[in-house]
Amino acid sequence: MLDYLHLSKEFFRVVVILILAWLLIVLSRKLIRLFRNYMNTRADTAEETRRIETLARVFRHTSIVAISLVAGMLALSELGISIAPILGAAGVVGIAVGFGAQSLIKDFFNGFFMLLENQIRQGDVVEVCGKTGTVEDITLRYVSLRDYEGSVHYIPNGLITTVTNKSRGYAYAVIDVSVSYRENINEVCDVMREVAGQLRASESFGHRILEDIEIAGVQEWADSAVILRCRFKTVALEQWDVRREFLHRLKDAFDARGIEIPYPHLTIYAGQDKQGNAPAFRLTKPEDASHT
Repeated sequence: MLDYLHLSKEFFRVVVILILAWLLIVLSRKLIRLFRNYMNTRADTAEETRRIETLARVFRHTSIVAISLVAGMLALSELGISIAPILGAAGVVGIAVGFGAQSLIKDFFNGFFMLLENQIRQGDVVEVCGKTGTVEDITLRYVSLRDYEGSVHYIPNGLITTVTNKSRGYAYAVIDVSVSYRENINEVCDVMREVAGQLRASESFGHRILEDIEIAGVQEWADSAVILRCRFKTVALEQWDVRREFLHRLKDAFDARGIEIPYPHLTIYAGQDKQGNAPAFRLTKPEDASHT
């Protein structure tokens, strides 16, 4: 009879532990849901909403696993089952699995902190591990990028050490313009400002450009050209379209003003004799060379 009562008490305690664990899981899920809804009301973009959903899902799964493990150990202890050997065996197994899953654990930790710190969002254009593309998906395991050719790159988070985000806040369209050495630099700069003003005044590109053109000046004396560098401050992800349109319009303006866009030149030197006389060039046709 006493044994029966003792078993009944142990069974009752186990049931209470399981019920409390279930209530804690329900409560944690409700709190996480309330926090998620609160953060969603403060989110400004769809990318931020997706980031909040991902973090909420991670927190929910983590809380369920933690509460279940604690409740399971307490229930086994109430049933008189020593959990020390289980913990010891789990430690040995954990060490063995840990050695084989180091990269996986590193992926999860890196992915968690990238999401927490908001380094990458869906729709961003980023460069990671030598690959550049649009972020299509972010998980705790990997980041998937689709490049300009349409190829999708899956990059494990553990390999990501540096993230170059090209789509945060604003961007600069940096443009190098090459002109011939004979051209007047001041005139060329005036034409560039004129074209930039027309571009910013246009309906299709005016909202993409945030500030007037900034001309840095002569960037380099190249072999066949003087290179001028300028840039536009643009809305994020619009820098490439602005650059293409500016170069298109600038080409038309240079053609209209007679400003030469140079190409590589080659000067042929035939040499001189000791008196300083250079022989005249004579172009030989292929048929003439066959008769010599």
